[in-house]
Amino acid sequence: MSRFKSLLSSLFVLFAVAAAPAFAAELREGRDYASISPPAPTDATGKVEVTEFFSYQCSHCYQFEPTLAKWVKGTMPKDVAFRRVPVVFRDSWAPTAKIYYTLEALGEVERLHLETFDAMHFERIDLNNEKTLEGWVAKKGLDPKKFMDIYRSFAVQSKITRAKQLTEAHGIQGVPAMAVDGKYRSSSTFNGTYDELLKVVDGLIAKSRKK
Repeated sequence: MSRFKSLLSSLFVLFAVAAAPAFAAELREGRDYASISPPAPTDATGKVEVTEFFSYQCSHCYQFEPTLAKWVKGTMPKDVAFRRVPVVFRDSWAPTAKIYYTLEALGEVERLHLETFDAMHFERIDLNNEKTLEGWVAKKGLDPKKFMDIYRSFAVQSKITRAKQLTEAHGIQGVPAMAVDGKYRSSSTFNGTYDELLKVVDGLIAKSRKK
């Protein structure tokens, strides 16, 4: 019985590898994705770069996060480099973009990314307010002074400027949105559901490999 299960597992892997290029061939521009012209800059070397554009202010990004996290941790191909870019469509979105980059600088994104979403959309905590933010990070076991020093730093402000440039270069007008290798972008506006969006991303990864 165990040998039979092993055979089935091997066949499933072979099917998945074969299916990805096939799905990529079925993707249709304008229906499933949009091309980015000229291609946007990427940071990954030797890997296909997949970027999520999001905001802690965005309730749809909050809804997307569990599905995306499952994909990143479970089924994302090994040759993919994943990154997040917090968008700043308006000045009022800058404070939470700064939260993301501060968590990144402290190595706390893995632990507190979803909790930041929860704080804003479930607990209704106003993390745009710096005093409230200081109290919240202290409750999460962080040094509030150190956090706020980074939050207000030139380095974080520079990353905000870079995030705005990347958002524009990728042609992002709404979130959550996904970009693949600076060449293609897609969102649930194209595909209806978050699961379908990630299927398209898988297809675009395969398409990007070919090129």
